[in-house]
Amino acid sequence: MSYLIKVNGEPHLVEATPDTPLLYVLRNDLGLNGPKFGCGLGQCGACAAIVGGKLARTCSIALRDVGEDQVTTLEGLGTVEKPHPLQRSFIDEQAAQCGYCSNGMIMAAKVLLDRNPNPSEEEIKNALEDQLCRCGVHNRVVRAVRRAAEALAR
Repeated sequence: MSYLIKVNGEPHLVEATPDTPLLYVLRNDLGLNGPKFGCGLGQCGACAAIVGGKLARTCSIALRDVGEDQVTTLEGLGTVEKPHPLQRSFIDEQAAQCGYCSNGMIMAAKVLLDRNPNPSEEEIKNALEDQLCRCGVHNRVVRAVRRAAEALAR
């Protein structure tokens, strides 16, 4: 079947079965490698994207369920030449070790900052608590989100 989905502001016509996970379409059909395959169960957050303004685990969303919702991936936030303040702050704070969780952390932080441009440290931690990271860079991630909030406030 053909599905028209809007990803990072652009329409894309994709051929897939209705139950194809959105993650597979993003990575395999559209070449967007920000969202990662982690657990495949919607638990780790590596595959996170923003769908219809909400943080979503793309490994657990069937293509048929996307509908007309806008999908935003890590690549839709900024570019190498002009990174989004969250992307810039993650680089500046060295808030990645292996980098596998970075996509989910940044996307969760984006949803938080869109909703609350000046979150407390506790609110940042709460927003990121479902994003799994084994490297232990949580303190750097919290600092990066705080730095991005400050940059966005300017």
